[in-house]
Amino acid sequence: MSGTELRRGDGLRGRGDDVYEALLAAHHGLDDRSSAALNARLILLLANELDDPDRVLAAIELARRAGAVR
Repeated sequence: MSGTELRRGDGLRGRGDDVYEALLAAHHGLDDRSSAALNARLILLLANELDDPDRVLAAIELARRAGAVR
C-alpha cells in the first residue's frame, strides 16, 4: 500500500465477525447520544493508530461515498 490507497482485503485476518460483535456489544444499552459519542471516540482512536492523516481523510471520503443515498 502506498499513499492514500486503502486496504481492500481482509485486514482483520478472518476475525471481522468478532470485531462486529464486540462493536454491537459496546453499543448495547446506550442511547443515541452516547452511541454517537462512543463512535466518535473509537474513530479518533483508530485514526490515531493508523498514523497517516492522508489515509484517514481518504477513509472518511470513502465512508461518506459508501453511505450516500442512491
